[in-house]
Amino acid sequence: MNAQVGDAPAPERRVKAALIDLDGTMVDTVDDFTASLNGMLAELGVRPVTRDETAGYVGKGSEHLVRSVLSARFSAEETNARFTQALDRYQAHYAQVNGRHTRLYPDVEPGLAALASAGMKLACVTNKPHRFAVALLEQYGLARYFSVILGGDSVARKKPDPLPMLAACDAMGVAPGEAVAIGDSENDALAGHAAGMATLTVPYGYNHGKAIQTINSDGIVATLLEAAGFIANRW
Repeated sequence: MNAQVGDAPAPERRVKAALIDLDGTMVDTVDDFTASLNGMLAELGVRPVTRDETAGYVGKGSEHLVRSVLSARFSAEETNARFTQALDRYQAHYAQVNGRHTRLYPDVEPGLAALASAGMKLACVTNKPHRFAVALLEQYGLARYFSVILGGDSVARKKPDPLPMLAACDAMGVAPGEAVAIGDSENDALAGHAAGMATLTVPYGYNHGKAIQTINSDGIVATLLEAAGFIANRW
């Protein structure tokens, strides 16, 4: 019997996995960062940070965050001298408040559910230390969607280096060309493109104080739910 036109198999989806950022993409965490930094700064006896100042530093990992805050308050020499102890105190404060002053962005869980229902493999790739990332995802019931969770200390280099993206793809058993990186900052797009994958950007989050339109990505999506539709219709 001849096959009917309607019986033809659907074309195989090119994008099989999504690598999703955490801070500024799934969860608004800047108030946690601000509280932790201010606990550290109070111990140093210097002026606190504001939410806006903190947001301008977010996205490149805890070391960059702490060093940026110290550099705005101390000389380069004193920043270097204080850095190790300040980072330790910051992380101690962060462990106390992780998740306390946060909120999910709109349509995060529906977006993850839609991506998973479409058969996509999901990884969370963040510059946040791994233990804090896992705890935060578990707090919001999101960890179950991810087969891979990589933090800023999971591999030797952080985003915008492509290594975390490549490691996540390897762990999921997909080629970089079969994946899309979704995030709120230039770091996510740079890491994704350097790894050889498509990239999508959400218009909220932090992006180091720069307009989202300055990011070279393959599209801007309002939410993760919209990202799921974009991927299904385009790739």
